[in-house]
Amino acid sequence: MSDRTDTPAPLDRSTAEVVAGITDRLGTRSRMIVAIAGAPASGKSTLAAAVVDVLTARGISAVVVPMDGFHLDNRLLDARGLRPRKGAPETFDALGFVHMISRLGSGGEEVVIPGFDRSRDISIAGADVVGTDTRVLVVEGNYLLFDEDPWRQLAPLWDLSVRLDVGPDELRRRLIDRWLSYGLLPDAATARAESNDLPNARRVLDKSLPADIVISGLLPT
Repeated sequence: MSDRTDTPAPLDRSTAEVVAGITDRLGTRSRMIVAIAGAPASGKSTLAAAVVDVLTARGISAVVVPMDGFHLDNRLLDARGLRPRKGAPETFDALGFVHMISRLGSGGEEVVIPGFDRSRDISIAGADVVGTDTRVLVVEGNYLLFDEDPWRQLAPLWDLSVRLDVGPDELRRRLIDRWLSYGLLPDAATARAESNDLPNARRVLDKSLPADIVISGLLPT
């Protein structure tokens, strides 16, 4: 019989840095809202999920809250001539998102939140629930630190902000790979990335507010 004690696998540097930032600030507060912001395909979702997994394993109730549930429906985008720019700041219900984050910050009520089905390219109302006993909300999205109205109204609502800094060449490769994974042919995948995703990424990079933690380099997606 072995007397070896199993130990958790070491955390990657980025996850460890964010988890440390959260635990350093959490203290006895009943709720903390963490923003993980960055350009499309920078690794936000992967990092947010990893952070929540670690916190949960340590007995801290935590959930991921995605921004993408506030995409405007394609029907509305078509009516406004914005369908080709889906994913740009103006194609979201930004004020609705700000209102939801404000409600979540109060922690006094259960909040039903929307989600997004990427395979069907639609938002899903009532996709999840954040209970009153959830202590850490890890919010992930492109425009959480975006320095334009109404998005900049979010900045005071974050207890900890994280920005992922990935270079444009790597973002381009990842975005093309993303569309290839959804069945687009190479030319169509490249056109989709270059006509919409990369311009959105440049806006994120050019108009980002300061963050408490900046993570540079490559993260998995």
